[in-house]
Amino acid sequence: MPEPSGPFSVSPEDEAGAVRRMTDKELIRLFEIDRLPTESFHHADHVHLAFAYLSEHPMFEALSRFSGALKRFAAARGKSDLYHETITWAYFFLIRERMAALSDATWEQFADCNSDLLTWKRGILSRYYEDTTLQSELARKVFLMPDRFISPPVELRPQRR
Repeated sequence: MPEPSGPFSVSPEDEAGAVRRMTDKELIRLFEIDRLPTESFHHADHVHLAFAYLSEHPMFEALSRFSGALKRFAAARGKSDLYHETITWAYFFLIRERMAALSDATWEQFADCNSDLLTWKRGILSRYYEDTTLQSELARKVFLMPDRFISPPVELRPQRR
């Protein structure tokens, strides 16, 4: 299993001088008080943070808290225009769906099994959305439903009787 990387993989040294992994609660707290490193806050880090919120809170509370904190994070850096509601929410729903399939997985296990969620350019959302939809101002402001038809997995299709 690959070692986690990015700004969220470890927290400062503990009292004994050992470097340890940050807990989901610590990660969320540092994000909400704007104390996470920003020099390398990339797509996979967003996914990790969403995973942390979903591990600690019910779905809609997690979505509300994450979206609000992400908007504040962007605004504090003068980049409010980078927040994209459709992308944020779509990834959040996909992450939650995948978490349900891997109950009790750690972040490392989840990331290892869901590398498609960690790819940004031409990532998974291209299966669900037309490029023009995601590029629209409306998609940036409000969540839009997917506009590409995706056949559900066999186990979710209605069974004939």
